[in-house]
Amino acid sequence: MALALFDLDNTLLADDSDFLWGCFLVEKGLVDKTTYEAANQYFYDEYKKGTLDIYEFLAFSLKPLTQFPAEMLQQLHTEFMQKHIRPVMTEAGIKQIRKHRDLGDITVIITATNRFVTQPIAEAFQVDDLIATDPEMIDGKYTGKVAGTPCFQQGKITRLQQWLENTHHDLEGSTFYSDSHNDLPLLEIVSTAIAVDPDEQLKVVAQDRGWPVISFR
Repeated sequence: MALALFDLDNTLLADDSDFLWGCFLVEKGLVDKTTYEAANQYFYDEYKKGTLDIYEFLAFSLKPLTQFPAEMLQQLHTEFMQKHIRPVMTEAGIKQIRKHRDLGDITVIITATNRFVTQPIAEAFQVDDLIATDPEMIDGKYTGKVAGTPCFQQGKITRLQQWLENTHHDLEGSTFYSDSHNDLPLLEIVSTAIAVDPDEQLKVVAQDRGWPVISFR
């Protein structure tokens, strides 16, 4: 059984779930519109440039999880899924996951976005597992801090290696689908790297290295 790894934001999704969650909080009036909207855009721009300070971003993005009870967060996420996520789930991405499952491959979403946001999305895509940035929880409540290594850039390799050790899988015959130059560290170690609707930086690298360039849009 080979491993089929999928980035989530702007790969399987035709948008960014982390950014959309921030927009949703603003839309619901749960955070200050002016300051939160500006910060949300700033961090998204930093991510696209490859200059994001992941810990600074996580301090921002995880804070709202500490401000609402678990039941309310669940209700909010259900609404968020219907309004903002299901409309941007790519049909081609869903089909590609099914294709790998039909081949007997293990399908895994690996994403920098936190597990609170992404767990229900991964379930909707019906993948076998999810590797995501884990928000710290103590006594059933979010602390606003990250648990372990953020699943971002080189951290994706760290988190994947931990997962491989725990599940007794390996990277032989593995495939990784991603849109982002932030994922180059992982793209470089899998058997097959596939650029999906790539950003300009990744598109150049993919063309130079002869990686397939495809679209899920």
